[in-house]
Amino acid sequence: METVRSAMTQQSIRTSYPSSVTWGVVLGLTFSMLGAFSASAQTTQDLYQSTAIVTGTDMRSRPTGFAQCLRDVLVKVSGEPRLIKDARVKELGQHADAFVISFSYVDVMAGIPIHDDQGTYDRPHYLTVKFDPARIDGALADLGERPWRGERPVVVPMLSMARSGAPFLLSAERATAADERESFAERAEEFGLAARIPTEAELAEWGAAPGKIPSSPTTDRPREVVVAGTLEFKESVPGWEGSWRMRRNGREYAWGISGVNYDEAFRDIIRGVLRVASGHDSPD
Repeated sequence: METVRSAMTQQSIRTSYPSSVTWGVVLGLTFSMLGAFSASAQTTQDLYQSTAIVTGTDMRSRPTGFAQCLRDVLVKVSGEPRLIKDARVKELGQHADAFVISFSYVDVMAGIPIHDDQGTYDRPHYLTVKFDPARIDGALADLGERPWRGERPVVVPMLSMARSGAPFLLSAERATAADERESFAERAEEFGLAARIPTEAELAEWGAAPGKIPSSPTTDRPREVVVAGTLEFKESVPGWEGSWRMRRNGREYAWGISGVNYDEAFRDIIRGVLRVASGHDSPD
């Protein structure tokens, strides 16, 4: 099961409301890509919803989808990535339906004709779950956390990446890095942050070159946080190995990850920025 972006306006949506819920519904999400990838920061209301991929629209996958979305929302709203592995959050997930305002399904394969005996029973669907903000805030209080209402930063990666050939810089213009740009923006959005991929001109101004990344520069855009690092695929690991560093409020931070795909490596960057920006101390 995978968390995904919830902007799916091209497809038909089926929406349901739990019979025990009588509250109103809120939310929306914007995502833009123009040269460099840039995700608009989510509103406070957007933070209280999440989307997962499930099988079918019945009860087989719904409880698991609810639990995953609840966990993701608790992390986004609080800014504390450590809640992902918190046993108390796992316990809350067993009763995730108690926090739900509404939920909706979108057929991932919408527009693709049904074939053989598949029907809609086993087709993958996006399950978008909208949670009650007051109940989420109450759950965070029980966990010793609180909603993070501060300004959320825009994450700007200054990365040198290497797959099987020569290293390259992740830039807004690089034609062969479209998947990486999209992945980075989506990973930021998962955690309620925004992202912007720098241009080649910016990277040159910062002194970045393939395989050579200087210390994190500061920008003239106060909301932006530049994360400098290298990300290399190593057969011996196997997987991607990354190391990152950033400067925030006069303090230097360094962290990293190994043995993952680049989606998870990008998540590690975002989790680190999230934890620092929300006042939860250093990245893990």
